[in-house]
Amino acid sequence: MKFNKLAEKAKQAIDRRGGMDSLKEDLQEVKEAATGRGSFKDKARAAADALKTPGRNPAPGPDAARPAPPTAAGPTDPTPPAA
Repeated sequence: MKFNKLAEKAKQAIDRRGGMDSLKEDLQEVKEAATGRGSFKDKARAAADALKTPGRNPAPGPDAARPAPPTAAGPTDPTPPAA
């Protein structure tokens, strides 16, 4: 395989994961997992989980579509109800 073709494939893989900033965040997550507490198995699992989603901000999933829970403050309209 030619070096230029290999470099192009690497660039495409980086772009698919969100660019260099995302790649740096992934590296930081793996580093934190590797230096964290726990057994080797726990560290490997944490590093694998860190690489499943690009960067620190995971892609929006079904949880992102949920509306925010209602607040206990009540209605925001200060007008009193009509009598």
